[in-house]
Amino acid sequence: MQKLDNQGFFKNLKYDFPAGIVVTLVAIPLCLGISLASGAPLFSGLVAGIIGGVIVALISGSALGVSGPAAGLAVIVFSAIEELESFETFLLAVIVAGILQIILGLFKAGIIAYFFPSSVIKGMLSGIGIVIFLKQIPHAFGYDADPEGDLGFFQKDGQNTLSELTHIWDYFSPGPLIISLLSLIILIIWEQPSVKKYTFFKLIQGPLVVVMIGIVLNLFFENMDGLSLMASQVVVIPVANTFSEFIGQFASPDFTQLGNPRVYILGVTIAIVASLETLLCLEATDKLDPFKRIAPPNRELLAQGTGNLIAGFVGGLPLTQVIVRSSTNIQSGGRTRASSFFHGVLMLICVVLLPEVINLIPLASLAAILLVVGYKLASVSVIRQVYNMGRSEFIPFTVTIFGIVFTDLLTGISIGLVIAIFHILWNNYKAAYFFDADSYVPSEPIKIQLSESVTFLNKAGISKALTELPDGSSVMIDASKTISIHPDVIEIISNFEATAENRNISVKWTGLVQEKNQTDQNNLFESIKKENTIIKSKDI
Repeated sequence: MQKLDNQGFFKNLKYDFPAGIVVTLVAIPLCLGISLASGAPLFSGLVAGIIGGVIVALISGSALGVSGPAAGLAVIVFSAIEELESFETFLLAVIVAGILQIILGLFKAGIIAYFFPSSVIKGMLSGIGIVIFLKQIPHAFGYDADPEGDLGFFQKDGQNTLSELTHIWDYFSPGPLIISLLSLIILIIWEQPSVKKYTFFKLIQGPLVVVMIGIVLNLFFENMDGLSLMASQVVVIPVANTFSEFIGQFASPDFTQLGNPRVYILGVTIAIVASLETLLCLEATDKLDPFKRIAPPNRELLAQGTGNLIAGFVGGLPLTQVIVRSSTNIQSGGRTRASSFFHGVLMLICVVLLPEVINLIPLASLAAILLVVGYKLASVSVIRQVYNMGRSEFIPFTVTIFGIVFTDLLTGISIGLVIAIFHILWNNYKAAYFFDADSYVPSEPIKIQLSESVTFLNKAGISKALTELPDGSSVMIDASKTISIHPDVIEIISNFEATAENRNISVKWTGLVQEKNQTDQNNLFESIKKENTIIKSKDI
């Protein structure tokens, strides 16, 4: 395992600053695309991206996480703006969401991050990788009416992730394709160990070179028929000609709607979804971190809540930690929170001072960068590693991937989580006891060995085992290794004892519980037996 040098900000500056530049260049079109998909002003996405870097990065404990407007919230934001009939009223809901996230962080609700199975998180990373890869292919060929940042299977342009691939030849554009192919070659060469040993290739990141060459080729192709890039094939930042025009792009919340109950309902919805997506991405980013650092989830909720609170006041979209930008940060060599902070500051500089330069960047260059990011997230080695862990890990992993690819991020994760929980329940169903039916001899007692912890989840399995015991048999229930047993299970066994004589079955216990719990458990057992005896006598 690698060790992070703790000599501070300046020691890691040579890694964090270039990574911050690359994340900025990738984040700008994503912010604009999510704004477009959300039905919000384009500038609102940029505002959220800037806040995610400048504000959230300073509060967050995540070393490599990058925050900004999230694709997972686009549908909610779109319907919320329509329902509230005003973007300014919607900003009130963002403020409410921010306050609720701060409260969740203070009450340590971030602990939910530890309850996501590793197989689902790994499936999320691979699924997002596949989606990123597939979504960027049309941009690499020069056409995609669907905005950047849309990670859903069904797209705003009426196509879906797969059907969009069948249209790329109809709208094939040689200029962007040349740029994307050359960019991919550069990125692949930059990753070779034989090249990495040279100081130049260590100091200058491949993605940064790709963007610079993309700008040069865009200018070179400008007057060439068939190769020049169209406006839809480059980044487009709103350009303010004066300072007053720039200030005018910010929006303020409509506080006259504070009495509108729909504002609070939407605020709660945004807070829950944004917090869930943040915690998922936080866990995923920790798994990608080459230094294996663990970010504090409660602090992350406080950071995201603060970011959303400020975003609501200045006209930004709701934000979360975002896996696309975070993984780009990691792949670009980022090491500390400084890279995310740099990305926020650089976004602000680009929006204020350099919009004309940024508007020269071909989307094909950024597509090449994201194609490599997507490939690394869903690499064959990762899939092979999970496969070797066994079916219990591979099935939720695979289901999560397919769920994300063919639905969206949160739906896919939910499906994977359900499968993982079902597997846990199935294991509990089987693991509460041990009974080898093949070794059963009719003339000998049947021994049922209870496990160390028997919970209410084991009720079905134990009930089934007792019901299927042959009539006239003798059964020994061995709880010598059991530390805790749920009252519901004791009740099931007690009920079985009460009716066993009708089937000529004799039941004996041994080692009910460990000594430290024996008195309480035996008293409970006797209490349930006594209650069953009273009920039985009444029935007679």
